[in-house]
Amino acid sequence: MNRLYLITGAAGHLGSTIIRLLKNQNAEVRGLILPSEQAVSKDNIHYYQGNVCDCSSMEAFFFGTEDYETIVIHTAGIVDISGSASPALYNVNVGGTRNIIRLCLAHGVKRLVYVSSVHAIPEKDPDSVLTEVREFSAELVRGGYAKTKAEATQAVLDATKCGLDAVIVHPSGIIGPYGDVGNHLVQLVSDYISGKLPACVQGGYDFVDVRDVAEGCLTAAERGVSGECYILSNRHYEVREILRMVKNVYGGRRLPTLPMWIARAAEPLLRGIAKIRKRRPLYTKYSLYTLQSNDKFSHDKATLELGYRPRDLYQTIRDTVAWLKKKKTEDPTRN
Repeated sequence: MNRLYLITGAAGHLGSTIIRLLKNQNAEVRGLILPSEQAVSKDNIHYYQGNVCDCSSMEAFFFGTEDYETIVIHTAGIVDISGSASPALYNVNVGGTRNIIRLCLAHGVKRLVYVSSVHAIPEKDPDSVLTEVREFSAELVRGGYAKTKAEATQAVLDATKCGLDAVIVHPSGIIGPYGDVGNHLVQLVSDYISGKLPACVQGGYDFVDVRDVAEGCLTAAERGVSGECYILSNRHYEVREILRMVKNVYGGRRLPTLPMWIARAAEPLLRGIAKIRKRRPLYTKYSLYTLQSNDKFSHDKATLELGYRPRDLYQTIRDTVAWLKKKKTEDPTRN
C-alpha cells in the first residue's frame, strides 16, 4: 500500500521543514495551510487550505486516506510567550488537536505523530534531569502555552486507549533556517543582525535545530512505540552564546547583558521599545521566567530508540544567518 503523509501547520517552521525532507521520498504528501496562506503544489507535495479548529474545513485534506498507509504529523499550533492562555491559543492547541484525533480515528490512519513541547513536562526541582513522563496536567506547568500543550498531550495519550496509534515528541526551543520571524528565536537572530535588539539578557535555554526535530518526527513515525513520548532536545545555551555565534558569523555590535533582576525590572521598557519598532516583544515576563527555568532535558530515550542525534548549534546559527540573508536579498523590504 502506498504511503501518504498529512502535515498540519505546513506553512510553519517545523511543518515546512518536514515537507522539505519528504520531497524526494516515494510517498504522497499533503500539507494543511490556513485559508489566508498560499503555497504551490509540486510533484508529490500538495497543499490544502483548512483550519484545525474546524473539522469540516479539513474534509478534503483527509479525503481518501483510507486507501493509503497514512501518517499524520500534527505540527499546527500557536507558540505564545505572553504567559496567559488566550481563547485563540486554547482553541488551536487543544481544540485543534482534539479535532485531529477525531479525524484520525474516523479515517483509520496508521499513525499520528503529535508535536508537543518540553514545556508540557513538569519542571521538578532545579537540579533534576527531566525525562519523559506518563501523564500530563495543565495544573503542573506554568504559562498558557505550556498548559495548552499539556492538556493536548494528555488528550492524545487518552486516545491511544481508544485504538489510536499515536507517538508524541517534545521538542525544546526550535531554531534554524527555513523559518521567518514568526519563530521567536529566529526573530532574536534577525533583530540582532538588523540592529533592532536592544540588549541581551542573562539566562538561556535548551535550543535545537529545526532540521533535527523534523528528522525526529519522521523517525518517530517509523520507529516510535505507540503511546510513548520522546524528548527532542539538544543542550543548554546561554542567550549571550547564541548572539556571540551570530556575531562571529555575521558581525554586529556588542550588546549589554542585563542581569535577570534588571531585565525583569526593565521588561515594560523593553516591551515599549518593541512596540515602537513594530516588533513582537521577545523579553516578556514569561520568556524571562523560561530563561531561568530548569531545562535539563534528556534525549537519551530518543537517541536509543530513534537514533536521534542533534547537531551543534553553531552550524544551526550559521545556516540561519545565511537563510535570513538570502530572504533579505530576495525581498529588501523584509525587517
